[in-house]
Amino acid sequence: MAVVVVESPAKAKTISGYLGNKHTVLASYGHVRDLPSKDGSVDPDNGFEMLWEADAKAQKHIRAIADAMKEDDGLILATDPDREGEAISWHLLEALRKRRAIKRDTPVQRVVFNAITKTAVTKAMEHPREVDMQLVEAYLARRALDYLVGFTLSPVLWRKLPGAKSAGRVQSVALRLIVEREMEIEAFDAREYWTVTAELTTPDGAAFRARLVALDGRKLDKFDLGDEAAAKAAAAKIAAAALSALSVEARPATRNPYPPFMTSTLQQEASRKLGMGAQDTMRTAQRLYEAGHITYMRTDGVDMAPEAIGAARGTIEARYGKAYVPGKPRVYKTKAKNAQEAHECIRPTRFDAAPGELRLERAEARLYELIWQRAVASQMESARFRRTTVEIGDAPGSVGLRATGQVVTFDGFMKAYDEGRDDRREDDEDDGARLPDIPEGAALGTREVLPEQHFTQPPPRYTEATLVKRMEELGIGRPSTYASIIGTIQDREYVRKDKNRLIPEDKGRLVTAFLMNFFARYVEYDFTAALEEQLDDVSGGRMDWKLLLERFWKAFKAAVDDTQELRITEVLDKLNDFLAPHLFPDRGDGSDPRLCPACAAGRLSMRTARSGGAFIGCSNYPECRYTRPLGVSGDDEAAKLDGKELGVDPASGLAVTLRNGRFGPYVQLGEGNGEEKPRRTSLPKSVTPETLDFETALKLLALPREIGRHPEDGEVVEAGLYRYGPAVRHGKTYAQLEDWTEAVTIGMNRAMEVLAARKANPGRGRGAAQKPLRELGAHPEGGEVALMDGRYGPYVKWEKVNATLPKAEDPAALTLERAVEILAEKIAKTPAKGKAKAKTAKAKPAKTAKTAAKTRKPAAKAAKAPAKAKAPARGKAKAAAEAAAGEGGEGEGDALVEGPEPSGRRAAGG
Repeated sequence: MAVVVVESPAKAKTISGYLGNKHTVLASYGHVRDLPSKDGSVDPDNGFEMLWEADAKAQKHIRAIADAMKEDDGLILATDPDREGEAISWHLLEALRKRRAIKRDTPVQRVVFNAITKTAVTKAMEHPREVDMQLVEAYLARRALDYLVGFTLSPVLWRKLPGAKSAGRVQSVALRLIVEREMEIEAFDAREYWTVTAELTTPDGAAFRARLVALDGRKLDKFDLGDEAAAKAAAAKIAAAALSALSVEARPATRNPYPPFMTSTLQQEASRKLGMGAQDTMRTAQRLYEAGHITYMRTDGVDMAPEAIGAARGTIEARYGKAYVPGKPRVYKTKAKNAQEAHECIRPTRFDAAPGELRLERAEARLYELIWQRAVASQMESARFRRTTVEIGDAPGSVGLRATGQVVTFDGFMKAYDEGRDDRREDDEDDGARLPDIPEGAALGTREVLPEQHFTQPPPRYTEATLVKRMEELGIGRPSTYASIIGTIQDREYVRKDKNRLIPEDKGRLVTAFLMNFFARYVEYDFTAALEEQLDDVSGGRMDWKLLLERFWKAFKAAVDDTQELRITEVLDKLNDFLAPHLFPDRGDGSDPRLCPACAAGRLSMRTARSGGAFIGCSNYPECRYTRPLGVSGDDEAAKLDGKELGVDPASGLAVTLRNGRFGPYVQLGEGNGEEKPRRTSLPKSVTPETLDFETALKLLALPREIGRHPEDGEVVEAGLYRYGPAVRHGKTYAQLEDWTEAVTIGMNRAMEVLAARKANPGRGRGAAQKPLRELGAHPEGGEVALMDGRYGPYVKWEKVNATLPKAEDPAALTLERAVEILAEKIAKTPAKGKAKAKTAKAKPAKTAKTAAKTRKPAAKAAKAPAKAKAPARGKAKAAAEAAAGEGGEGEGDALVEGPEPSGRRAAGG
């Protein structure tokens, strides 16, 4: 009897049911080892030697597998059928060898299956193989690359661009796409044009519409009718003309079905039709896969297994009729270069399990329906149409109009499914309208002629779907990385999503501008795509992985070294020029957009603060203290009102002014004396610069105000505006108030009430005990899992781990199994605390000559490093820890960037 290892407990439970008592099935809970989150875990000077480490939880799983092998006579590694699954098997094998759980005569086998069904699992067990070291080496190359980029490039950003969090090999290129699209939109100059549409009638009175396409014997181009006068003149000619159908052409046409889903197309279509983000799509697909309902969901293949094609054709005939089954099965070929993630398409494991017949949660049911429909439709007959084009004009040829339409003569695959479209433009030709019967040569009546004004539209912002599509076209990233890339640039607050559109934040623009000016080669689309191909060559055994690393590292390290001597002023000058259209937009009146609006003498430029972050300030500082946030133009209302005097404080005789600073508008009392800063208070969200009056400003400047002394301990009780809004404060206890005005008027009795209520019902207070909304059950590793309600919405709690529910997750339908997955994702994203301290506290053994030689170079580097580099700020330490997590869904892509989704996936098991 052998021990079978899979990645998740859910998968282990399902497979154990298939294999019965013949095998012991255990879960590795994703990766069992990773690179420690510290510099030196990959050593370029020592053949790119990689230092792997298992954390405490992983050690527990390794120990459980090792203990099980004491009684069993073999090991079967059954992790996912892709590069990352191969790497997990290799890591586990290495960890077990280190524990001496595997002996020379211990049989070790690797099996892969594309679906968690009894047939697929049984068949895989009958055809074992060895661990594919070419795939492992491809993983090692990607992991080392991402680590080296993360730990080398991100510290450069921290030093040269305060407030920036990280950069990475793939993340930064995806961010560049979004930033450049936004720059195109901002630079876009809309152009006016007009169209003329006529509502015409046939001899029997049927109405239809036709568009003007020719005037005075000449074909019209898009901008030929450039203003209202031209459009109205053309409309008058149509109204006065005796129109007839000059020609009627009807021709047959067909549309073939779309291939079944692969990872990228599933993410695109789920975004279009279901409004699901890429990460939500993959998490939902993961659950469907582990439940045995669909095949493996990380793939760039579109081919379907022969038995699945047969099942699909049988379902089509039974459900839609024989006419919908093509004469021969349809065969699709992937267009992706070096397609290899997992070779079959994403499809249902049982075509007879139609949507609605499985007991699934809402998100899973919707996604399963999409997958089922697409897979079934891919094997259906083509749709057939009759497309009709009618050319219309008058005898002199002064006007020419065209009407187009189509009739579906056989719906074919469209009976089951039709693909969504991205970004339909206003001026797209619509040939889907149905036309009445129009005899050739028939005289046509004119009911109405409508001139319509249009303006050219800028390119649309990327959605998650269109960004995935563009990255796929450019060859950037791989199926397993798209979701994590998009998730990470949002987590880093480089990009925000608004109405499903991705909009770059200012810090995202800054990072892109920095990289394009100082590391241009490494954010080039062609370079990134070529590197992806080289990494795929490693997978195929066509390139040595260490040779690839050597070539990359030599040039990359030189580029990093060149930036070490850069001064902050040099960096800011470059960024000011690069971002000038965004930071200092043309005012349209010929004036200098960089002229300071406060002193009318200084020049505006981007500046950085010691606390991190950037803002716009005046060159006449400190004489002129004008500042504004990056995202606010000089024409912004708050910027226009900056420095406005609201009145004179009767108590102090100082002027009360409205200011616009780096963190938004605020009120200020006086100007300060150089040694002491003037009193300032930010405006609450409910108060705008436009509506602020002198009386309100005085009330705000009076905060925080002392209400009195607490009767129990004599400590001050005060009311004011704090980090989370208006509140009453007593020591370290904050009791929130409904509105800022209550902080101005609240008395001691009311203050005691809200403080007592806060103490009696701590609710969302830090460290306070709170009753769960629902107990979910016991965690597989011990301890209760509960659903809680928090300040930022519902979350799941297990021991000291709190994990916020994804937006798409329904709290009412949350299961224990899903909660465990969410917790595992959170744990995987959270760097272990205290490890570094624990290690430094340990007594180190004396170095031998051999170990000393190995560590001499890193030690020398550490000695030269500045003192503050040895103890990075908390945020930087966290970013450095994330570097080791890797970027791509396969532990590939970017260090420091694309960790959240894949780490969670692997920790949850596959």
